Amino acid sequence: MGKGEVKPKQRQTGILGVVAEAGEASVEALAARFGVSAETIRRDLAHLAESGALQKVHGGARRLRLHAEGSYRERMAQDAGAKTMIARKLAGIVAPGDTLFMDTGTTTVACAAALVAVPGLTVITNALRVAQVLGQGDARVFLLGGAYAHDNAETVGPLVIEQIGRFQADHAVLTVTAVDTLAGATDADPDEALVSRAMIDHARTTVVVANAAKLGRVAAFRVCRLDQIDMLVCDETPPDAFVAAVQAAGVDLR
Repeated sequence: MGKGEVKPKQRQTGILGVVAEAGEASVEALAARFGVSAETIRRDLAHLAESGALQKVHGGARRLRLHAEGSYRERMAQDAGAKTMIARKLAGIVAPGDTLFMDTGTTTVACAAALVAVPGLTVITNALRVAQVLGQGDARVFLLGGAYAHDNAETVGPLVIEQIGRFQADHAVLTVTAVDTLAGATDADPDEALVSRAMIDHARTTVVVANAAKLGRVAAFRVCRLDQIDMLVCDETPPDAFVAAVQAAGVDLR
């Protein structure tokens, strides 16, 4: 590398600064700004988009508008029919006797209600509401202990992560804030994202349950790449471009 040449990481940090300030920037403008080829900028943008740092658009990049979540009560009132549809689908996918990780969320609570009818399940969860619902049936439920977060009635933190490592599951059933073809599955809460990632590490398959309103969005904290999702259970068929992307990534869309 010649004297004065900017390293890729430094250039990419500079690109993020330009896009954040201007809202968007073209490949040509960025190439001129940083004194590199358009192809180099395209590679930089592809890397930054893959990491969830910005949105890559035709001819350039745009500042990412991250999606946040409301309170648990607010989310319970949203998309109730979609969550019921997803729960019915999941109950037809999970086999009797399966072992599941389940994280916290209004969609996983809806799924828990449907899974009560599936016999012989073993469920490991950090979500008190999920445990309470599944405890009404014959499921064997393990509630992970840790720091208690009141709004979502969940446990989070290092103790939860450590306990997850003591289990192996057939499926990690996860609800997320957003699913994007470039950024993958993301969450608005960093502690919840850490729990989800730990569950993925100790499960044979990753099943993301997300209604159509969450597709094409990006939240601040990555759960996993798109190609790390084995199955995406949705309430309705997504747009053709989204379907093509998830199929190319090897995701089973239900």
